[in-house]
Amino acid sequence: MNKDIKSESSKGGQARAKSLTPEKRKEIAQKAANAKSTNNTLIINDTKPISVHPSTKISTLKIGNMELPCAVLEDRTPVVFFTNVTKILGRGLGGKTKKLAIKSGTQLPEFLSSSPLEPFVSSSLRISLNNPILVRSRGGVRKALNATLIPEICEVWLDADKKKVLQPSQAHIAKNAEILLRGFARVGITALVYEATEYEKIKGRDELEKILEAYISKELMPWTRMFPDDFYEYLFKLRGWQYNPLSVKRPKIVGKLTNHLIYEQLPKGVLEDLRKKNPIMPRGYRKHKFFQFLTSDIGNPHLANQIIAVTTLMRVSTSWDNFERLFNRRFSPQKEMIFPELEVSKPSTSR
Repeated sequence: MNKDIKSESSKGGQARAKSLTPEKRKEIAQKAANAKSTNNTLIINDTKPISVHPSTKISTLKIGNMELPCAVLEDRTPVVFFTNVTKILGRGLGGKTKKLAIKSGTQLPEFLSSSPLEPFVSSSLRISLNNPILVRSRGGVRKALNATLIPEICEVWLDADKKKVLQPSQAHIAKNAEILLRGFARVGITALVYEATEYEKIKGRDELEKILEAYISKELMPWTRMFPDDFYEYLFKLRGWQYNPLSVKRPKIVGKLTNHLIYEQLPKGVLEDLRKKNPIMPRGYRKHKFFQFLTSDIGNPHLANQIIAVTTLMRVSTSWDNFERLFNRRFSPQKEMIFPELEVSKPSTSR
């Protein structure tokens, strides 16, 4: 390019810069900074940083004499940070490898950038590594990867070692990969990260919150008919009760049976949360139907499938005892479920 062309190009760039809004210039500058911070080893997309789970801490996973800084994110993803992975499993890009990677646009991080490793890197692993997770912590934003990728990265090194394509200087890296894999053999890396970050202590509570989030709606859903007449008709028939489809008055035990047959078969904790959201009123009944608190995409479809399954079992049963056996076999094959004590109470309005 001659001097005149360079001058014209420079003028054009300056003119374009002046035409940009301050917000646009800031956005371009930020993208350039992100690209520079990757040290030319990763392509970072417009990914928003994710915070560390508020009930956990950044910790260090120790395997042998190796240390992997790790964390559990607020979306419950276990991650390890790039820095130490590179120290344990990699080295800087070499001349030829670096040029090829830049040309193809498929650069790998330093711990997999060696030419002999290329044939052993799956396309799915390549995509994951080219889209690192950005973690927001007290020290700023750090690059991390899903911890579940570490065993696959180790396998790449071991596969290359088995084919005898590694350089002598890389032998210690293959050894490190083998030690890491052995460390994950008994207990998976996810469990190890959970333990190191103390997420294991609150995991049960967190999983319950996740289930409730999926099943319990944030808003009260409008009333719709969920329980078909068949459900109550077959239930009454098997119990030897007279069924009147025009009446809403039913023995109180019907409510207990409905909870046992239907709502208790939803994930553990759902019925308890429904009872809290829809308590018994001073007059002895609940203001709403339980299903009005279930989500339309997960909660209510699960409920509807449970109603259909139980109604079908009642339809083919010859007696209540026969139904109990079929129900226990279908929904609790490992142990017999205990049915509520069935004493016929005075009819009341079912809620």
